[in-house]
Amino acid sequence: MPARFDRRAEALRDVGRWLAAGPAPDLVLLPEASLDGYVSPRLDFDLTRFAESADGPAAASLAGLARAHGCTLAGPLVERDGDAFYNAVSVFGPDGARVAHYRKRHPWIPETWATPGDRPPPVFDVKGARVTIAICFDVHFVAGDAADALRAADVLLFPSAWVDDDGDARAEILPELARRFDVGIVNANWGVGEPAVRGQGRSRVVRRDGSTLAVARGPGRVEARLA
Repeated sequence: MPARFDRRAEALRDVGRWLAAGPAPDLVLLPEASLDGYVSPRLDFDLTRFAESADGPAAASLAGLARAHGCTLAGPLVERDGDAFYNAVSVFGPDGARVAHYRKRHPWIPETWATPGDRPPPVFDVKGARVTIAICFDVHFVAGDAADALRAADVLLFPSAWVDDDGDARAEILPELARRFDVGIVNANWGVGEPAVRGQGRSRVVRRDGSTLAVARGPGRVEARLA
């Protein structure tokens, strides 16, 4: 999904179109903050204008997509809970019911709007596979503060809005994590868009042995089978 800001309806239309364009998947992951944008073209990182409750319109749209396409769908929320704001992911099953919810534990430096999540990553079932979640900057800490979840999981969902001025550190971080914890990794990263930032693109799926199963070469749907 290309980087864009304050264009939720367009983002949701793209997701629906891509899901309809191929076989029904078991599990779908959308990039971090990809419904409303991670940063504006003017480099404004404050996303509180998009904040909703965990059961607000964004969640309802994600649940509707999961239900319409008969899949488990993990998508981003800018969540408000009282006076706190969270960079979050909610997971909805094929019936549209929420099966998991996770708040980013380690907001990146410009995410001054975001409250760190204080709950461990969930571990939930998708057709017999155990699945957990880490969001972007969490990846630098997940081996230490979520080792139990990683060891219990078959698949790590890793939505990101990656920023990298020195190449692509994911190419080293994700394989090492996969091998260390014997876990497959699905990374949905923001695509090239507006603003254009180094580190965009190249969403990927990594096998348990650290080898790369699939890499996105442009906008659209990327399919892979983790067995």
